[in-house]
Amino acid sequence: MEDKLLATLKKYWHHDSFRPMQREIIESVLAGRDTLALLPTGGGKSITYQLPTLLSEGLCIVVTPLIALMKDQVDALRRRGIAATAVYSGMTHRQIDIALDNCVYGDTKFLYIAPERMASDVFRLRVDRMKVALLAVDEAHCISQWGYDFRPSYLKIAELRELLPDTPVLALTASATPLVADDIMTQLHFAEPNTLQGSFARPNLSYCVRNADDKREQLLRVVRGVEGCGIVYVRRRKEAEELSAWLTEEGFSASFYHAGLPNEERAIRQDEWIANRVRIMVATNAFGMGIDKSDVRFVVHYAMPDSLESYYQEAGRAGRDGERSYAVLLKGSDDETRIERYFKAQFPTKEVIRSVYHKMSSFLGVAIGDGLLGSYPFNIYELCRRFKLSEMEVRSSLKLLQMNGYITYIEESENPAMVLFTVERNQLYSLKNTDERAEKVMTAMMRLYPGIFTEFRAIDEMEIASMCRFSFDEVREVMKQLWRSHIIRYIPTNHTPLIFYDVERLPERDIYIAPETYSQRKALMEERFDHMLRYANSEDECRSRIIEEYFCKDSGERCGICDNCLARKRRTISNEEAERIDNEILSLVDGDNTTLHDLSLKVRGNQERILERITHLVEEGKIRIDSIGGTIERI
Repeated sequence: MEDKLLATLKKYWHHDSFRPMQREIIESVLAGRDTLALLPTGGGKSITYQLPTLLSEGLCIVVTPLIALMKDQVDALRRRGIAATAVYSGMTHRQIDIALDNCVYGDTKFLYIAPERMASDVFRLRVDRMKVALLAVDEAHCISQWGYDFRPSYLKIAELRELLPDTPVLALTASATPLVADDIMTQLHFAEPNTLQGSFARPNLSYCVRNADDKREQLLRVVRGVEGCGIVYVRRRKEAEELSAWLTEEGFSASFYHAGLPNEERAIRQDEWIANRVRIMVATNAFGMGIDKSDVRFVVHYAMPDSLESYYQEAGRAGRDGERSYAVLLKGSDDETRIERYFKAQFPTKEVIRSVYHKMSSFLGVAIGDGLLGSYPFNIYELCRRFKLSEMEVRSSLKLLQMNGYITYIEESENPAMVLFTVERNQLYSLKNTDERAEKVMTAMMRLYPGIFTEFRAIDEMEIASMCRFSFDEVREVMKQLWRSHIIRYIPTNHTPLIFYDVERLPERDIYIAPETYSQRKALMEERFDHMLRYANSEDECRSRIIEEYFCKDSGERCGICDNCLARKRRTISNEEAERIDNEILSLVDGDNTTLHDLSLKVRGNQERILERITHLVEEGKIRIDSIGGTIERI
């Protein structure tokens, strides 16, 4: 088996050896055991499910919330000659059917799927006919309500396990406390507890905290002092835009990224940064997860995160190539107050939650007793504007309503392009001002999408382009031309959030918020922030050890490269240096009326070290300090 593992690793990934813990995880999976793998960011998690699948009969279903990651992984596998596909929001019914049929009847080895897509009847019926060798759950901490990034859609995975009772599951995460790890195994119905954990230490990553209210000046020191590319994390979208513009004015190549940008623009900005055409990406936490860029030299947190889990995950995007890199936290005097306000908004009163539910339902036009299993396009900004609501309180209320089973909120649903012909079929032949390209595109749509003359149909512009032998951009241009000519109604691909009612709309007074989703989670969130404060406020403890103790309660050696370890080294002197300072002190105190001030002026060396050696000589009984006159004399 060892020869097979290494031969497969060499064949597809061109590596001669495994990274720490990879082999143990792969062997556990091949033995058919449910496995929770805790590996740091950049620890090579994808190989732990891809390699054993290649050695097994059947395919691997990979659950992940990130569309960009799905596409990247599918492309990477296909470049290696491995059949892979993905199902996610925004695909047409035809595309989904083809992808799932290939998993049932074809040679597909990997199916990537978003958690919310698993609830569809189309998927569940196909899974019954698939030969599934492994279920891999990426970002598995999202399934735990005690985790820092709980996503209710992940709870659907438990239902998938019921459809695949004999299929082992591999849960993967870079950050989970013992409480969260236990909950992950419970939620995923592990046959028995089985956790394999890599070290949380990053020997090449130097952690640093800088106390500064002038954060821009500190940021300049970092970007000037560290060569290579980096990420600057901020909390608000506006701050990302403003800080990026300021860095550009200062002469640096910078861009910004946040969830408010159109999907295409985000992809372009991400690609520019990955290709090193942009050096610094200023971003909210919407950026970074799943990005395969190993040469990030620094990650700066311009604002303190609210948990060590999120800080470790984001800081860990630096130095994945093993070269020296830096994780810098800029701590301002108002950070604690700001996060306390954030916590308050994260847990609005239950009266506010019920009010948001009522106003949202009225906004969507859903009457009491209606809405069961219905989906509604939802504009959170318009809701907040109309009812003068806080966006943060609304988002938090929606999350708590979802956790309690009333709604499902999909914040970013990639919707396919939609087309409806506005003229009768027999009128098309008498139309003027349509060129040959337009005729080909219209013919393709009529062949591919029956019913397009009577109702809006989701279309796949790439499929049309392939049939017409045009480029995607050419098809998009023809669509706009037909739209302007009033031949079709055309809705381009868009990203509209959706609200699903899991139960019919209830009267406001009947909304019940369970304590485990509210008060218990609130207490845990405050506890997580206390650990973040311990990390940020420590002036002596090794920062790497603080992180390791938090996640696994078993701290290792001091890292030697964080700011506290380096300060400790500077305070430590060699025996020869200590002897020299001691001799100079002793020779000077032989005279009369020698004071501490005299010694600080006359003894060569760092003032702090001189004071340490004076204290040492007093403890050794070689000198004494007159408590009244402050003079020092030799004993």
